[in-house]
Amino acid sequence: MGSLSIWHWLIVLVVVVLIFGTKKLRNLGADVGGAVKGFKDGMKSGDEAAAQAKAEIAATSTGQTIEGEVKKETTSKS
Repeated sequence: MGSLSIWHWLIVLVVVVLIFGTKKLRNLGADVGGAVKGFKDGMKSGDEAAAQAKAEIAATSTGQTIEGEVKKETTSKS
């Protein structure tokens, strides 16, 4: 009772095709595939941008430590 057999999945597939039609399902598949491809391309370009930024920081860094003190500026209200 816990698992579904192949016949159950075939019946579900037939019902889905009858409800939505093959054209809508094909368009849905193409849209999902395009979204996944766009996501992968975005992740790849994001990784490249991060590597480029890291290389720029490494190139401009001289390895010097700058010491300082932060003080809160107080202004008097009149």
